[in-house]
Amino acid sequence: MDLPADDSEIEEIKRRKLAELQRRQMELARIQEERERELLEARRQQILRSALTPEARARLEAVKMIKPELVTAVEDQIIQLALSGRINSPLTEEQIKALLRAFQSERETRIIRR
Repeated sequence: MDLPADDSEIEEIKRRKLAELQRRQMELARIQEERERELLEARRQQILRSALTPEARARLEAVKMIKPELVTAVEDQIIQLALSGRINSPLTEEQIKALLRAFQSERETRIIRR
């Protein structure tokens, strides 16, 4: 009778099953995070579609290729304004240009001050 070998085999099987369960849990958590990120992005896009004219959205998309961090900051501001009810009609391309200029100059001012 080889009990220690049987015990070690059982322990090895338990260890493998535990490792597999942990791997599955991590994968499920990753999938859930990805889903939440996609839902958040879909919500952002929905708000932006209602808060911007098609021309304004096109302007932001064009600028995003060059300055993604600037556009993200402007989009965040637009979303906050829309959620607080401070945007009554969709913003135009001219208004977006003004916002982009304001954010750009504010950013440059912060860089200079530091």
